[in-house]
Amino acid sequence: MAKKSSHFWPLFLFSVGVFMAQLDNGIISSALTTINRHYNVSDNWGAWGITIYTLGLAICLPIVGKLSDRYGRKKLFIVEIALFGIGSLLVALSPSFDFYLAARFIQALGGGGIFIIGNSHILSTVETSKQAQYLGLLGAMNGVAAVLGPNIGSFLLDLTGNWHTLFLINVPIAIVLFILSFIRLEESSDPSPGRLDLLGTIILSFAILSLMFGLTNIYVDFWASFKQIEVSGFIGVGIVLFIVLMIYESAFERKENGDPIFPIFLVKQPRFLMVLLIGALSGGILASMIFIPAFTENVLGITAEKSGYWMTPLALAAGIGAGLGGTLVTKRGPVFAVIMSGLIAAIGFALFPLWIETKWQFVISSMIAGVGIGVILGAPLNILATEGLKSNKGSALATLSLLRQIGMTLAPTIYAGFIARSFNNIGNLFKNDFQEVLQDNIAKANLSREALDELSQIGRQMASSSGSIDTNQINDIIGSIQDPALKEVVFNSVSEITKRAAENGYGGLYWLSAILGVLVIIASTVLIPLRKKGSALDAEKG
Repeated sequence: MAKKSSHFWPLFLFSVGVFMAQLDNGIISSALTTINRHYNVSDNWGAWGITIYTLGLAICLPIVGKLSDRYGRKKLFIVEIALFGIGSLLVALSPSFDFYLAARFIQALGGGGIFIIGNSHILSTVETSKQAQYLGLLGAMNGVAAVLGPNIGSFLLDLTGNWHTLFLINVPIAIVLFILSFIRLEESSDPSPGRLDLLGTIILSFAILSLMFGLTNIYVDFWASFKQIEVSGFIGVGIVLFIVLMIYESAFERKENGDPIFPIFLVKQPRFLMVLLIGALSGGILASMIFIPAFTENVLGITAEKSGYWMTPLALAAGIGAGLGGTLVTKRGPVFAVIMSGLIAAIGFALFPLWIETKWQFVISSMIAGVGIGVILGAPLNILATEGLKSNKGSALATLSLLRQIGMTLAPTIYAGFIARSFNNIGNLFKNDFQEVLQDNIAKANLSREALDELSQIGRQMASSSGSIDTNQINDIIGSIQDPALKEVVFNSVSEITKRAAENGYGGLYWLSAILGVLVIIASTVLIPLRKKGSALDAEKG
């Protein structure tokens, strides 16, 4: 009983910290338009509020992971909370857009390492039988906060009418966490006698910054974007810097007092590389969640103001899934949990194009997908990443989180390509299908003789159009219709064609999500013999 109570405060503090940091990552999306207007910047510039946070997050992950191992998780957690609180206050008080971006970067440096520190502390201090359960709880907090962020942001914005509130609310929470961490949190670390790798830290920072900057600049025309220097140039520089880092770290590791910032010995292990691959795939699956509000709006006809609230079933299911993941790890092992995660997520997302026609079907499908996402958010991958390690747990978890972040950064552009191509093809849909849809709707309506005469004129007008029908032409035609019943029939027909385009685009998107789930299953089966081989080598070294 004493043992259980000794874990209460660390688990509570890390859970609140993880929830706060992850919530902020999504909460800003609801206020982007308002913030852009406040600073009088374009949408493209305004998006840097999210981009700069992503870059800061990616840079701090491996560095904080290493420093927490070396100097202590309590110290680093307190530093992270302080940075996040200060960054939040500076964002709320930002007098200019440049200052706002700098404050967002400070926020990211504080928020990025909290999840890593919490997980590595649990893996280093909690008895093995309970690790999966506690990791599952942190994963649940992380996943639910990520999904609920936009909803909570919209609610606070509607309630206060002030976007500054979204960031000021973090400050008192950070102060309370800061004080309680000093009092209640016990220190844990994997002390290393070697000197800190400052040059490696600098190379790693610039490598991640360059790679992530290139990835965030990829636009919807995926392959064409690589012709731009801000994409291929920065990605190329990032890759070169990573190669330089690997060479330098290999030499640094061989030195008697060398403590490399990058876990080079782990990256050389096939089993760890496979875990990183699964992490990147899981990031791609997670990224598909951000399209759910648009899916409900375009396919199910839910208004834009309420579409975000339809993330709630998935968020609740993700929380349940994270707890389930911990149970599966305890009873059947981490690989089995990952396989089940990929399977459940694949089934859930495959139901989007195959089955969903009504709102209740969407709720069921999104909850199935949410359970699959939740399972992989919690314990299994974190346990696999740190398997057999007596030290460097934070570094291993940070590297896994970095690969997941890369997957989450790259996947949305690929997903958006499906939607863009589908809507670009809407003219052909009008040309091929509109007349059939229109005739079906006319047959169901009781149109007057005058309406039918007006319809004949519209038909001749559309027939005279060369090539595919432009959506602007359709809108002009609808606006010119005099008969209200006819206008409703034509409008409904246009809406049906638009919905078909949306279904095609989102269908491709969620089929790809399902395929990523299948790839997680395949990678997990490949991991099984690699784990056995790695365990045998560990035993031999032991």
